[in-house]
Amino acid sequence: MLGFNEPEFLSQLASAVALRPQIEELVDRLVDGGFDNLYLVGAGGTYAQMWPYERLARQRSTLDVRAVIAAELVAADEKALGERSVAIVTSVSGTTEDVVRAIEFCKSKGAYTVGFTGYPDSPIAQNVDLALLTEPKTWPFDMQMLLFMGRLLSRRGEFDGYEKFAAEFDDIPRILLEVSKQAEPVAEAFADAHKDSDYYFLIGGGNLWGFTYLYSMCILEEMQWLRTTRVHSAEFFHGSLELLEENTSVLVFQGEDEARALTDRAEAFAKRISKDVTVFDTKDYPLDGISPEFRGLLAPLVLDTVMSRVSKHLERVRDHSLDLRRYYRVMDY
Repeated sequence: MLGFNEPEFLSQLASAVALRPQIEELVDRLVDGGFDNLYLVGAGGTYAQMWPYERLARQRSTLDVRAVIAAELVAADEKALGERSVAIVTSVSGTTEDVVRAIEFCKSKGAYTVGFTGYPDSPIAQNVDLALLTEPKTWPFDMQMLLFMGRLLSRRGEFDGYEKFAAEFDDIPRILLEVSKQAEPVAEAFADAHKDSDYYFLIGGGNLWGFTYLYSMCILEEMQWLRTTRVHSAEFFHGSLELLEENTSVLVFQGEDEARALTDRAEAFAKRISKDVTVFDTKDYPLDGISPEFRGLLAPLVLDTVMSRVSKHLERVRDHSLDLRRYYRVMDY
């Protein structure tokens, strides 16, 4: 596979899964001690990655769980943030300045802070009350967040079957490796056909809305300097659909939760207008070893794996490095 380091891929994912005992111990301690609300704090892609878990909590729990942008959390000074709050942060590098400031702010309010990163000496790891570490550059954070939120909901009596889920989840490195292999020819063909596309219209819903936002902003825009429009499938018929034309490159991210019908509806309409609609559907991937009732939870992880192959092939056909930046971490702001 193009630009794919299989041992590193497996090792990084395994390091996230291996955090399960520490995550469960943390959750048990928090539940036993009692807390009132949970803040899922991020910036850019790590903020978007929090949305599925805020949503999962809203669907299953009465606990107050909020996904928040790090910089806005500090600026807004929410009154609910206090000594009975828990704040979870994630950062690949452990150096995201807005997140570091948010940690300091949360601690100043008396909140308990937890950080997921791969660098023990980073500002984030050094400033949180508890750092849970993977191998460097481990991505995405859905693995840690699934285990954290699953255990939390289970302890609250709001997630039946967590132990079964967690046991199956132990095999996620192998499962996602198979997803990568299956996605490779799809990614290559897509990139070859879209070498000259300079604008993409992205549609997603349910627990894939965060990934839709992330792939649009963090990959196509930030890493490839391509123009995009992103719209939630439930909001598809309000505004953005007027941008559709016959040659618009439309990407549809389809999952396996209750939003599937909404995304189907948006896809059907898009295909009436555009001749260039590509659907990336998690149902196309077997996920051997995962029970049917848990497949929907894994949609963000599966699509991240699939689209990482697309990204590598876009890098190839466009001769534009995914590491190239003009402004982000290049210019001061």
